[in-house]
Amino acid sequence: MSDDQLQLTLPIPPSINHQYATVNGRRILSAESRSYKQLVGGHVLIALAKNPKREHLRTLLQSHALILSMWFYLRTALRRDLDSGLKITQDAICEALELNDNRVVEIHLHKKIDRNDPRLEVILAPLGDDTT
Repeated sequence: MSDDQLQLTLPIPPSINHQYATVNGRRILSAESRSYKQLVGGHVLIALAKNPKREHLRTLLQSHALILSMWFYLRTALRRDLDSGLKITQDAICEALELNDNRVVEIHLHKKIDRNDPRLEVILAPLGDDTT
């Protein structure tokens, strides 16, 4: 693991069909989505705490354009769209880091199969020496 990037292993996010609820005619995040975002925030804080150069990493992430890479390990390839978990996970990670998600300028999504251990592996890294 590099000290210059944030690496996380997360549970699979709720599907897009379970991310929102309609309450009094308004679309809001579902309880499942709010719980997921809180869980991701905890994973981010733990990953930062384990990084010996956490302040350096925070500075890099806050001052550079960002690359977000995600590997969805699913039980089967046909049950979900590849991008259905992107936005909620991106939002949760950026909120936990107190970053605007518009700093993400490059996204890589991958779908793989792991019937025994579904998960989402994420890397958030600064884009070279290019500051925003």
